[in-house]
Amino acid sequence: MQQPAHFGQELRRLRISSNLSLSDLAKLVNYSKGQLSKVERGLKAPSRDLVRLCDAKLGAGGALARLVPVSSDPPADLATTDDADKEEVWLMRLSLDGQSWFQPVGRRQVLSLGAMSVAGMGIGVAGGSSAAKATLSTGSETVLEASRVLFDQYRRLGQIAHPTVVLPALIAQTHTLREVAADAAPCIRQGLLRLGSRYAEYAGWLVQETGNDEGALWWTRLAVELATAGGDRYLASYGLVRRALITLYQQDAAQTVGLARQAQTGVVPPRISGLAAQREAQGHAIACDYDACMRALDRSRVLLALGNTDSDEPAIGTTNLPDSVAMITGWCLYDLGRPDEAAALLDRELRQLAPQAVRARVRFGMRRALAYAAAGEVDHACALTRELIGDLVAVGSVTIASDLRSLARALNRHPKNVAVRDLSPELSAALRIVAL
Repeated sequence: MQQPAHFGQELRRLRISSNLSLSDLAKLVNYSKGQLSKVERGLKAPSRDLVRLCDAKLGAGGALARLVPVSSDPPADLATTDDADKEEVWLMRLSLDGQSWFQPVGRRQVLSLGAMSVAGMGIGVAGGSSAAKATLSTGSETVLEASRVLFDQYRRLGQIAHPTVVLPALIAQTHTLREVAADAAPCIRQGLLRLGSRYAEYAGWLVQETGNDEGALWWTRLAVELATAGGDRYLASYGLVRRALITLYQQDAAQTVGLARQAQTGVVPPRISGLAAQREAQGHAIACDYDACMRALDRSRVLLALGNTDSDEPAIGTTNLPDSVAMITGWCLYDLGRPDEAAALLDRELRQLAPQAVRARVRFGMRRALAYAAAGEVDHACALTRELIGDLVAVGSVTIASDLRSLARALNRHPKNVAVRDLSPELSAALRIVAL
């Protein structure tokens, strides 16, 4: 309970030392004088958005942000499971009502339950397993080639569709690649396992989009196991970048920076190091450390420029941003309490996105709307949000919805604004749907 009061005291000290009245600061951060007064007197806890804006406008260099720390339990590590855990059966239920699910179950547990309780409609027969494996073994190279082509198509589909549309196919494809790899020639086996790891990593990202962080980590762990078995020693580093994305959305700056830095240690390909540097920058941004954020972004640009290769393997990380460093810079500027700069940069970068990059456009478009709202351009923020709501519901992203909730809170400070009142029913409906 003392934390808001402590923050309020420091906020008042910095405001006065900057020769600003309460009204002056209210205009700078686009909050009401009454709200700021309550925060300064410790009667109301500051929102993260207000903390960042005040930190930036008063030149506190992160000092105010550190008074309102956010901590979370560290996500589970990505250490490989023991052999007993690898003896598992994958169960998946597909339903037209949207209640599909996936569950890995230990083989011993399946045996204890009884085969009939989990068998369902068989698509393989025990007597034909040898013939099936022989067929898979002789055609393993074709499976690899076809699966590689399919992966790019699933990525395209993931940009426009809800995760529940894409995940069943990714799960089945991951299983197929593991199964074929078991009996493939050594020269093909590694390729199958490495591609399987990319399917698993992509599945983990989409599972996170549904709001299931634990499930996302399970898939990321599997991706690292498959990659390691296929001779890829580097995906483990990218697994740390994925873990850092989870802590980023938990607003845990220290964990995000720590995991991202860990991903950059040792011998790591430039592209993975560059993406890790971007994640580090995002961690510094939520800590309101402008200089550290910009240094990490500069490092990311250099590394990503070195990481361009002609490899036929799928590119790690997003492939939908023409200039990912610039787009992430715009993202970070909002967290750094510089919404005007963020909005201008995101305006420019969003114009470069391909039409089919719907999920990316909604993600960064929502951040742009949030920046405009924080900059006091409420009508424009509402107009931008109305353009995005339909696509947001379609792609079903819980992570994007976190910005939508922040936007709703920002707009709620302007109850008399006509644009806010007009948008409110659509905004509330979208939040309910995405939360389901």
